[in-house]
Amino acid sequence: MIPAIFGCSGPVLTANERAFFREADPAGYILFGRNCIDPQQLRALTDDLRSVHGRDRLLISIDQEGGRVARLRPPHWAAYPSGEAFDRLYDLAPASAIEAARAGAKAMALELSAMGITVDYHPPLDLRQPGAHDVIGDRSFGSDPMRVAAIGRAVLDGLAAGGVTGCIKHMPGHGRSMVDTHKEMPTVHESAAELEHDLAPFRALNSALIGMTGHLKFPVWDAELPATLSPTIIRDIIRGEIGFDGLLLTDDIDMEALTDTVPQRAARAHAAGCDIVLNCWAKMADMEGICAALPQISDAAAARLDRALASTHVADVITPEPAKLLAKRDALLALSGEPV
Repeated sequence: MIPAIFGCSGPVLTANERAFFREADPAGYILFGRNCIDPQQLRALTDDLRSVHGRDRLLISIDQEGGRVARLRPPHWAAYPSGEAFDRLYDLAPASAIEAARAGAKAMALELSAMGITVDYHPPLDLRQPGAHDVIGDRSFGSDPMRVAAIGRAVLDGLAAGGVTGCIKHMPGHGRSMVDTHKEMPTVHESAAELEHDLAPFRALNSALIGMTGHLKFPVWDAELPATLSPTIIRDIIRGEIGFDGLLLTDDIDMEALTDTVPQRAARAHAAGCDIVLNCWAKMADMEGICAALPQISDAAAARLDRALASTHVADVITPEPAKLLAKRDALLALSGEPV
């Protein structure tokens, strides 16, 4: 098995993709809007991916947070609010905000499970910082570490209750970024003492089964390399200070914050300590290059992958339960007086 997660080019696998995926045996897949036309098509696609590998438990993932980061959208799938909605409610009623987040995440997971999706790159535990770039912005659950951790825990629990494994991101914290990592490399200049604030939600949820790095430089820890490529940050901060022992993924290795070729980036991230490299854009040359650049998955990473997928469940149909959970979520969020 190659320690990589690959994208697919469209709503169905091409013959070349099917042959390549069968031969390469990547650790999993990521889906985008280009892959998600309607429920029948999407479930057929994920069933096809499982058939390629001949195993029911397969990492098939998606970015489904809510708000502006949602690959599944109405009219075929439910709408979900951004993290800011739960932050607003927490100001008035913390327990209600936590319950709303849990109910919404379970409804989301039940939809995802029925689509054959087993992993959601959610929740972000990045703290919202005044004046920072809005690449995080309203996706965040707030600026207080314990609030973000409490809502994040509710999301992880809700996803798990619906048969989907969540992923905490973007370690060691993306909230201070002044630029968008899709386009540029951010540098965070704060001191180690100041960054303790950013680490706190990740430390509180360090038992999460999957986590993701961020492509940011933190000179206080590594003067040269961003977190995704830094053995020091991965070993001493993510595995050490945070204490995270789950499956560690890179953020999309194709982002313009990083330099070198995509296969070179993948090799450097893996050598730095990332268990699995995430490559989203289904470019066959890049995927072939990644396979040539990476070794087979390590025993430790394979064990973490198995643990992450152990409680996932692919449902046959969407039950009526999500509608009830969404009604509960919306009733609770309405307490804040803001539109849901």
